[in-house]
Amino acid sequence: MMPSDPLDDARLLRYARHILLDELGIEGQERLLAARVLIVGAGGLGSPAALYLAAAGVGQLILADDDVVELSNLQRQILHGSASLGRPKAESGRDALHALNPDVFVQAVVERLDETRLLELAEQVDLVLDCCDNFATRHAINRACVATGTPLVSGAAIRFSGQVSVYDLRDPGAPCYHCLFPEADSVEELRCATTGVLGPLVGMVGSVQAAEAIKLLVGMGEALTGRLLSVDALRMQWQVIRFRKDPGCPVCGPGARRRANRANPVRAASVGADQGAHPAIRQDLEQQAVGHAPVDDVHRVHPETGGIER
Repeated sequence: MMPSDPLDDARLLRYARHILLDELGIEGQERLLAARVLIVGAGGLGSPAALYLAAAGVGQLILADDDVVELSNLQRQILHGSASLGRPKAESGRDALHALNPDVFVQAVVERLDETRLLELAEQVDLVLDCCDNFATRHAINRACVATGTPLVSGAAIRFSGQVSVYDLRDPGAPCYHCLFPEADSVEELRCATTGVLGPLVGMVGSVQAAEAIKLLVGMGEALTGRLLSVDALRMQWQVIRFRKDPGCPVCGPGARRRANRANPVRAASVGADQGAHPAIRQDLEQQAVGHAPVDDVHRVHPETGGIER
């Protein structure tokens, strides 16, 4: 619900730099204050995403993570400090976010979210951020978001590679996570605990997730729907790969069941009008991309953080 006095003098000053943006303004800031967001994972990706959403004044954040803070996390999980060692990440993160912005209500969920719980939470929020570290949880989050019509911003990072995309099924032509990464595919899952990850990389990816979330909540700009934004931090090269909805997708296709058909107040992003038998990844990298990584490289970028299942 909208706060009773959403933009008093103190809030006008706190959020002044956002309000000055014509595309956001007072109306957009009020939408942020009234918004509810679920962040699954309070690790490397969830840390910067949650910090920026709290700083932006998103009214309610649900921070879900069943893991505890370990010393090896502190190289990249900036939501936590040495004093939080041994504490549940969700509770440590809640306290850090409250210290940053007391206006934001943060609910700490210290549990491993199963399908039922994900559906329950996805129905309560306006947006979900996938900041977890494994494909099983990612697919479960995707199914919950498709079933409830809740927009999903998904990020991943490992070693020097990161990626972000938006899956917004309020646009009937938009693809879901399963369209890009079919669950049946045999993909070796990498973990930062064994392969490593560059600390600032997860900050880059999590910050992009926060930016996409703010755009969706406010209804401005063009979201990364139908586009996979990838970064190679070792060469500092960015590229965009377009992909389309799989008409035979068992999750979001015509035969899939959905609980809700939410209205879409934001401008639908183009997902491409190409025709073809299978939507797989289109092999036309946008001109703004630097470098020429093979298209199948997107299948080698794996989730990094979040502590949902370690």
